[in-house]
Amino acid sequence: MYKTRLLNENRWRAARYGISGKLIDFGKQQEVPFTSLVDELLEFVDDEVDELGSRKEVEYVKEIMKNGTGADRQLKVWNDTNDINAVVDLIINETTMGLD
Repeated sequence: MYKTRLLNENRWRAARYGISGKLIDFGKQQEVPFTSLVDELLEFVDDEVDELGSRKEVEYVKEIMKNGTGADRQLKVWNDTNDINAVVDLIINETTMGLD
């Protein structure tokens, strides 16, 4: 079991730097790209996700790694347009997607 302060460090890094950042791989005792650590974790849990009925949720993690987080998409729109209204439109569109 890893110490809470180490887990909190990775949680802070993920929040601060997103999917383009690095996390601490406790087994290797070094920083690694977020995506490689998540790939390793997904591979580790793969045998159990179907039994738990979580395949859809786990597959969505791969979509996040491919397309970025909501914050990544918002920053891209801002950098492309410098228009806060365009950012708000993105948020509204993504929030209401699939609703009738």
